[in-house]
Amino acid sequence: MTAQANDVHVISTSSLGDRSYLATDGEAALVVDPQRDVDRILALAGRLGVRITHVLETHIHNDYVSGGLELSRLTGAAYGVAAADEVPFERVPLADGDVVEVSSSMRVKVLATPGHTFHHLSYALDGPDGPEGVFTGGSLLFGTTGRTDLLGHHHAEDLARHQHASARRLAELLPDGVRVWPTHGFGSFCSATQASGDDSTLGREKQINPALRLAADEFVHETLAGLDAYPAYYAHMGVANLAGPEPVDLRTPVQADPQELRDRLERGEWVVDLRNRKAYVGSHLAGTVSLGLDGPMATWLGWMIEWGAPVTLLGETPDQVAQARRELVRIGIDRIAAAAAGTPEELAASPDQLRSLPTATFDGLASAMDGAVPDGLPAPDVVLDVRLKNEWDASHVRGAVHIPLPELAGRMDDVPHGAVWVHCGSGYRATAAASLLARAGRRVVLVDDAFDRAESEGVPMAVA
Repeated sequence: MTAQANDVHVISTSSLGDRSYLATDGEAALVVDPQRDVDRILALAGRLGVRITHVLETHIHNDYVSGGLELSRLTGAAYGVAAADEVPFERVPLADGDVVEVSSSMRVKVLATPGHTFHHLSYALDGPDGPEGVFTGGSLLFGTTGRTDLLGHHHAEDLARHQHASARRLAELLPDGVRVWPTHGFGSFCSATQASGDDSTLGREKQINPALRLAADEFVHETLAGLDAYPAYYAHMGVANLAGPEPVDLRTPVQADPQELRDRLERGEWVVDLRNRKAYVGSHLAGTVSLGLDGPMATWLGWMIEWGAPVTLLGETPDQVAQARRELVRIGIDRIAAAAAGTPEELAASPDQLRSLPTATFDGLASAMDGAVPDGLPAPDVVLDVRLKNEWDASHVRGAVHIPLPELAGRMDDVPHGAVWVHCGSGYRATAAASLLARAGRRVVLVDDAFDRAESEGVPMAVA
């Protein structure tokens, strides 16, 4: 009779493009790379009726504040971190070849897999019948690998060579049927390129992953060429994780009345409208920034703001504010200046605060560029593209001005005078950009459309 395999549960944080894992034999449980809001993991363990005995980090994270230390404190679990990482808190130092005995039927073997960081570890999970899967963190991802420049561009090539060797090592040590459980690669900027698929095995990765298909030099060249900018708040995440993060605080922020909201807006503070962009376009408070919860709100806000600047959250409901609070503490934005819930009409101190945004499609932009401006819209003096550099290089609107969204707030003087038609890849970033432009007093039209429709709609295109 075959013994029962261990059960691995995914705790997804889609807003940051990451996954945490809880593996259990039905009694004891191991958690890998937990996010900071560990109540989700405690709730899962409770539903399963299992006890968390071990918490492991694959690496010191650069894209989120870890919940590992707090989870170990709350549960009494052993906290495993790479021995080579010098940290001030109590932990179990782990190194290549170590074996962590979680229970009589579940253990993990520690494998050194440098590349994403110098001290990166992967954890091969063994069950009653042998290897079942490997927690690869930022090493081997689905169809790609973790990026190698987060510790500085001067380390990127060296780490890329390590990344190639580490992927090969995993493929050599473990059977093809072993499942791959990465932390990054689901939209995370820690991924070197966009990951493919929702699950994988080492056998599949041997067929599709550049680290397992290309020679070292070719892999390094391709990896370095594909790296684009990453969020500015990453500079604070590794520091926080090395120091040992403070316990998470998810308490309701101080509630602001309409007059306080107006005062904060008049001071030029970041007042973030969390509703979807369709609602924002219809009506919003002048000076607010659109970053809807239907997109990666925390990523873009954390990338754009001056670290430590006061942030006020506006939602349709208290639940939206609570969700945004949760997402922001994951990247270390703990102090929310104020919050309010309601419609723009309810939150306005006076009707003159209410605004709307004119919108167009790429079909409308094509017509406007050809001289046939849609009714009610200004002619485009400037077409502004707020996508990232790699997107721009692949294809862009001929004659457009390129300022990536994270740079826009600090580069308003670089936007030529006149009416601005702004676009991105889908409409989310363009709405944020349009709100920033309107806040700066610019006349703006939001192109709320998918960029892959632009050429077919007749917009003249170019490549870098």
